[in-house]
Amino acid sequence: MKAVSKLLSAASAAALSAALVVPGAVVVQFAAVSSAEAAVVSRVEVRGNTRVEAETIRNYIQIKPGKSFSSGDVDQAVKALFGTGLFSDVQINQVGSALVVTVSEYKVVNQVLFQGNKKLKDAQLANTVQLKPRSSFSQATLDADVEAVKAAYAHIGRDDANVTTQIMDLGDNRVNVVFNINEGGRTKIAAINFVGNHAYSSRRLADIINTKRSSMLSFMLRDDVFDENKLKADEELLRRFYYNHGYADFQVVSAFGELNDQTNEYTVTITVNEGDRYTFGDVSVDSTIPELDSKSLESVVESRKGDVYSAKDVENSIIALTEKVAGQGYAFAQVTPRGDRNFENHTISVVYTVDQGTKAYVERIEIRGNTRTRDYVIRREFDVSEGDAFNQVLIQRAKKRLEALDFFEKVDISTAPGSEPDQVVLVVDVVEKATGEFSIGAGYSTGGDTPGASIQGSITERNFLGRGQFIRVSAGGGKHSRDYGFSFTEPYFLGQRIAAGFDVFRSTREYDDYDVQTTGGTVRFGLPITSNITTQVAYNISEEKYSYDDNCDANDDGVPDAGCYVSKAIQDGIENSPWLKSSVSANLIYNTIDDTKNPHYGIYANLGAEFAGLGGDAKYYKLTARASVYQTLSEEMDIVGLVSGGAGYIAGYGDNDLRVFDHFQSTDRIIRGFDFNGIGPAAYKNGIDGAAGYDHLGGTTYFNASVEAQFPLPIVPESLGLRGAVFADAATLYGNKVDRHVGTPEEFQIVSSGMKWRASAGVSLIWASPFGPLRVDYAVPLAKQDTDDVQEFNFGISTRF
Repeated sequence: MKAVSKLLSAASAAALSAALVVPGAVVVQFAAVSSAEAAVVSRVEVRGNTRVEAETIRNYIQIKPGKSFSSGDVDQAVKALFGTGLFSDVQINQVGSALVVTVSEYKVVNQVLFQGNKKLKDAQLANTVQLKPRSSFSQATLDADVEAVKAAYAHIGRDDANVTTQIMDLGDNRVNVVFNINEGGRTKIAAINFVGNHAYSSRRLADIINTKRSSMLSFMLRDDVFDENKLKADEELLRRFYYNHGYADFQVVSAFGELNDQTNEYTVTITVNEGDRYTFGDVSVDSTIPELDSKSLESVVESRKGDVYSAKDVENSIIALTEKVAGQGYAFAQVTPRGDRNFENHTISVVYTVDQGTKAYVERIEIRGNTRTRDYVIRREFDVSEGDAFNQVLIQRAKKRLEALDFFEKVDISTAPGSEPDQVVLVVDVVEKATGEFSIGAGYSTGGDTPGASIQGSITERNFLGRGQFIRVSAGGGKHSRDYGFSFTEPYFLGQRIAAGFDVFRSTREYDDYDVQTTGGTVRFGLPITSNITTQVAYNISEEKYSYDDNCDANDDGVPDAGCYVSKAIQDGIENSPWLKSSVSANLIYNTIDDTKNPHYGIYANLGAEFAGLGGDAKYYKLTARASVYQTLSEEMDIVGLVSGGAGYIAGYGDNDLRVFDHFQSTDRIIRGFDFNGIGPAAYKNGIDGAAGYDHLGGTTYFNASVEAQFPLPIVPESLGLRGAVFADAATLYGNKVDRHVGTPEEFQIVSSGMKWRASAGVSLIWASPFGPLRVDYAVPLAKQDTDDVQEFNFGISTRF
């Protein structure tokens, strides 16, 4: 009798069921007794076993000498033996007064070997198959493993991978299993076509989904792999996008991929029905609970009359209302939105109905599938625990939080009946994913304090020891810089939703005439106030050591050589180092950006304050503010507008002036078209006149503003992630309060310290690269001062937050 593992596919399981009842498949002879009679035997003999002990087999069949049994007991004995997965054939016969159990054992797998595989490592494939060393061998399991290996290759875009097997008999009932793999060519996606879209271009929709058309970067990004499950997830992304932009009737009519066997390429076609665009009509709250005032609840509703309809606003309103009424003592209250479409004026009126709801309690939370992540890391994302009122809204929010952790490939939360009618069991099923990362990369920048080529490597673990903690070790540098760092973050400090962590670092910078080495650390705390507002508080301490470089101080005596021109203010800062800075800082952040990698709408604002003087040499207070507003200007053409601005002010307190190195310095985040620290107050390098040039000393105050329009590049495939932009910048950096220890007023003479505006305009190329968002800017100064340093070309990161 042939049996199969209970982990086979549905088709194999059906075949097994049939085999148990088909005559000849299993030989069960019980000649002395009919099905309606019982029998007694004096002994149970076991034959054919070589590895499994006879007593173990007797324990499985549960038929004892001297006790009566029926043919039904024999049937159960057969099933029990097959259920062990140890036997390929079982025969039970009554011979005289003995019950003879004859078995044929499956062969034992000695090794599982993979040959011909390069794209997938042996360890990856070993995790895919069911056959393992020391497990029982069966043909059915082998067949299933062949399909599993093919599926693994299909998952990386190699649908035509061919897998054959070889069984090597080693004797003593042992075998080696060999999978011979022909990986084949990589299956690509030639095109992604959208049908039925009018409000948004196909390029815009292609940006939203995760499936991408093949490009020259696909070998790194691996985003052009066709997968049915991935395509279904893309359908959901499209629905969410349209629902949040007013298209409440949107539907995905069909989505499928067609494979061209000759070119080994897929063509993906997604047909949609957009429907009409709606705005919010009347929005109100209706409470059936007498003690709750409906009008007082409307203040937390995020959907507003006249706004474009958004399913996200409705969802956020439900959560806000649920939390508010729960805080007023109605833990079982349910909030149900009721929409009323007006097809003539294309509005949707929404009434949020608050009902008492059925009383149900969470009996327990069952977590399954977390082989690495500890239970408490998952449980703390729930706002409910055992014994609390069951609330579906809070459960769904917990699901989103778990998904946002990025610890799991999949998160499912279901319910099961509890021990009592009013008890509910929450079942949380998760599938773990890799959270460690080793990265090494190279880059090039024309701006900032580290221009030129650089290389950086880091080891990051986002779920350290399964505790949900973040840890990172990094090192890098270039021709004029070196950086070392270590960071640790505990996202739930003292059991509260407070992110606490620390950073230690050392950096070295080599400028034209001097070098600086900074060693320091930060202890920080982050607290979310609302879903869009967070606050961060930190204590910072660092030591800065300045020294002349070899070109300026060949004798290494701390005094610049003749002909090395450095302004007196910077000389004073160098000669009085090392400097110790001890400060506390705080930031309030407001963020509604829809997508930080490719923003189309939203606001990012940051208000910061820093106070230095808790010991150390620096004595100042600093205020900064910046904001960026993104807005889609054309949905059809995918043109996005950006308006940003910022300001800063720093001043010493008491009788303390500022160190030269405490002042604000200009960067490409303030204005493009000028060199790093290339505008603002400056001093003569030789202390007398400008013949030797200027050292920019920074300023106490700055203002800046920028407008930009981003757009897709024609002809260039959207899968490359390239966009263009045009921009205009304006900025001013002025005021200087250098602490003058020594020297004459002439030596400290500062020029260009007044409030003079600079302006520039230019074009950009923005690239969503595999290494992060990058951009190339070419800016032409339109207004500048004689002391300014111009740099028209700039290459660096693209994020303008």
